Amino acid sequence: MNLHQFRFVQEAVRRNLNLTETARALFTSQPGVSKAILELEGELGVDIFARHGKRLRRITEPGAEVLKSIEIIMREVGNLKRIGEEFSKQDAGTLSIATTHSQARYFLPGPVAQLRRKFPKVNISLHQGSPAQVAQMVIDEVADIGIATEAINDFDGLVTLPCYEWQHAIVMPAGHPLSQAETLTLEDLALQPLVSYHPSFSGRTRVDQAFAAGNLKPTIVLEAIDADVIKTYVRLGLGIGILAETAVRDDPPGGDLVWRPVGHLFGQNVTRVAFKRGAYLRNFVFAFAEMLADRLTRTTILQAMGGEPPASAPA
Repeated sequence: MNLHQFRFVQEAVRRNLNLTETARALFTSQPGVSKAILELEGELGVDIFARHGKRLRRITEPGAEVLKSIEIIMREVGNLKRIGEEFSKQDAGTLSIATTHSQARYFLPGPVAQLRRKFPKVNISLHQGSPAQVAQMVIDEVADIGIATEAINDFDGLVTLPCYEWQHAIVMPAGHPLSQAETLTLEDLALQPLVSYHPSFSGRTRVDQAFAAGNLKPTIVLEAIDADVIKTYVRLGLGIGILAETAVRDDPPGGDLVWRPVGHLFGQNVTRVAFKRGAYLRNFVFAFAEMLADRLTRTTILQAMGGEPPASAPA
């Protein structure tokens, strides 16, 4: 048995047992993938997949156990590569960050610039997606680190740590009646057309839960994944925007939009940082995490990952 066979099995599962897509992703032929998987099953003496003709239909019970071992083996192979890079290049390489648009646009510019100043030989690759996609990119080792608010804490393959708390704000055209209200209520907002995030982004779950708890049905006229898009449609008069306070906090005063914090209505949200469980983290990954928040130290990360650095690891 060999790593190519393990990789083919792993990718077949990722591609929902579609061998054509598996072969395309691995830049090889479908017959080659099928042959490699059959050879591995022959060596192991068990069927990893149940078949209908030449098509893979499902993962068998012994196949599920085989997959667990393959995941561990491939993860450790990735760790070996990172260890080699760590000791051969020290402060060079690529930091891959999976995150949402809001984090990339409003939170990460400062830490990214700080990392580049400290590690000028490190290149940075930003991968943007939904929180679920962010989590999957870290699990699939497309990214070293993931940063998001919604859903990222719900994946067994990840270790996540709190990074920072934030609250929602509403944004409206200057002169809107609610801009003069002494105290905003959920009832006030429920009477307005609203523009907000897609349900999978930026604390939207808390917004929905707050309205549901008050037995209110808000009128969401537009959903977006981008705070700048939300502000654009507020300017066009579609409604009042509900977005992250970080997206409006630095807007210059006296503009055509005004904003009000509404943490008292929707509570505090927590943005979390995610690492793949058991992954080997390079020095500049730890350094970047420490730049994100004081609580994210090498020690706290290693404790959460369930280990301590090897004695020979570079400091």
